[in-house]
Amino acid sequence: MPRIRSLPPELVNQIAAGEVIERPASVVKELVENSLDAGARRIEIDVEQGGARLIRVRDDGGGIDADDLPLAIASHATSKIASFDDLERVGTLGFRGEALPSIASVSRFALTSRARGADTAWRIEVDGGRARAPVPAQHPVGTNIEVRDLFYNLPARRKFLRAERTEFGHIEDLVRSIALARTTTEFRLGHNGKAVRILKAVESDVDRARRVADVLGEEFLGQSLEIEHSGAGLRLHGWVGLPTASRAQADQQYFHVNGRLVRDRLVAHAVRQAYADVLFHGRHSAFVLFLELDPALVDVNVHPAKHEVRFREGRLVHDFLYRSLDDALSGARAGASLKDAFAPASHIAGVPATTWPEQRQVGLGLGVREPLADYAALFGSTSPTSMAPPVRIDDERADVPPLGFALAQLHGIYVLAENVNGLVLVDMHAAHERITYEKLKQAQDGDGIRSQLLLVPMSLALSEREAAVVEEQAQRFVELGFDIVRSGLQSISVRRIPVVLDGADVGQLVRDVVADLAVHGQTRRVEESTNELLATMACHGSVRANRRLSVPEMNALLREMEATERSGQCNHGRPTWVQLAIPELDRLFLRGR
Repeated sequence: MPRIRSLPPELVNQIAAGEVIERPASVVKELVENSLDAGARRIEIDVEQGGARLIRVRDDGGGIDADDLPLAIASHATSKIASFDDLERVGTLGFRGEALPSIASVSRFALTSRARGADTAWRIEVDGGRARAPVPAQHPVGTNIEVRDLFYNLPARRKFLRAERTEFGHIEDLVRSIALARTTTEFRLGHNGKAVRILKAVESDVDRARRVADVLGEEFLGQSLEIEHSGAGLRLHGWVGLPTASRAQADQQYFHVNGRLVRDRLVAHAVRQAYADVLFHGRHSAFVLFLELDPALVDVNVHPAKHEVRFREGRLVHDFLYRSLDDALSGARAGASLKDAFAPASHIAGVPATTWPEQRQVGLGLGVREPLADYAALFGSTSPTSMAPPVRIDDERADVPPLGFALAQLHGIYVLAENVNGLVLVDMHAAHERITYEKLKQAQDGDGIRSQLLLVPMSLALSEREAAVVEEQAQRFVELGFDIVRSGLQSISVRRIPVVLDGADVGQLVRDVVADLAVHGQTRRVEESTNELLATMACHGSVRANRRLSVPEMNALLREMEATERSGQCNHGRPTWVQLAIPELDRLFLRGR
């Protein structure tokens, strides 16, 4: 082996660039984060050829003193941390002091800056890691950085750059994600001399929602829930997309920790669990979420490019995220987006307010509740099984139920109802399946997890680490309805299992539970398996297609949907209802043209 020697600074910076600078978007990320840390209220980003030829970032931040320019491009030189205590509580986006020297080592780099209060600006240029002396320049207060010919001195890295459109797409997505978190800063993005996106700075909550709509589109904002949860020193706020607004790709998932965009396995796991009961298989949720916590409780120094973080109380964060999102999604009842509450139907033409007194059970095994009513007066028929004539709803009086009142049944599958907005279509089997499923879960929760003793204990071979987890989490397994003991260095014995899981693949389930406890410190495998069985029971116990329902039964179904959690989707994530507003119907028939 050759003798040990120190590497030249240029090579050190190029090695660091391999970790920090993956593509042009990585350069933009580091430069924009520096601008935000400098207090910029306006940031302009101009790129050419997808960033391969030119990346220019200009801001109106505090600027850099002339004497500090050489240090700005030196390795591990920074104004953001000075001690280990600072590293424990990082409150800025950039802090490692690697970005600028790494970028300068693989490009033709120029930095022009004027500090607030300085008489003139100064400029320093670096070509492939070789810096020139700073010279005076003209520039307003703030900083302008130009990165030309990225990877020109590393042909092997340059040839791995994708097409111009692909690279610019990554840059645009990055700017959108940062703009979602920093709404008080104006962002301007241009490509090849043309303005592509201008996002004005906003201050109020209404304008922040407008920023989200500008970035992700009106459709996202119209099909999402705004959430705000606090507890245990954590605060989660933002927008979560409704399950019916899921996407084929995970391209609208933005999660920020203290203003920093991250992609974290713990966060992804919590989000998946929250959506597990309502999302159609193969689909991805959409969300823009911001988690705020004490900087001392999160380590942002675990990845050179700062894409990942590590929470010091991972289980606490996971449970908080799951509970917050699950509460938000469970409250998304059918019709909730139309009207949060409804009063007695006193404004249907000709129907008095006393039409809907106390509730009673309706028949035919629906298992739903319907107000006792004078159906002859309400629906114009003395036969509960006959179809009702259309009921006129006064559009100016909005205190009718969100899903309105049933008009008819179509092909024994869909319920047609009229509300103040227009026509409501309900898949009766999907809707009743969700109602039955939620009732079964409530009954299961009320009785607790009942377990049964196995005639012959089941022996499972695990790794030594997994067997240790079983021993450490013995009480947790008891809470889940299991009786499991460690029977050897790499084996366990299962003596008791939950009753509802009789016939399931208990061995694989236990292994999955142990894996979750080892990685995340908690698990919902048993609950998910139980819910899967309850969902099957609900599916078979719900009204089937081609089942003729009376008008009272259809209205009972609508009222139960409005009162049931997650009733906007069936157990498999399919929508249970859709709204066709009057303007949509008018367009179908070309009315008003």
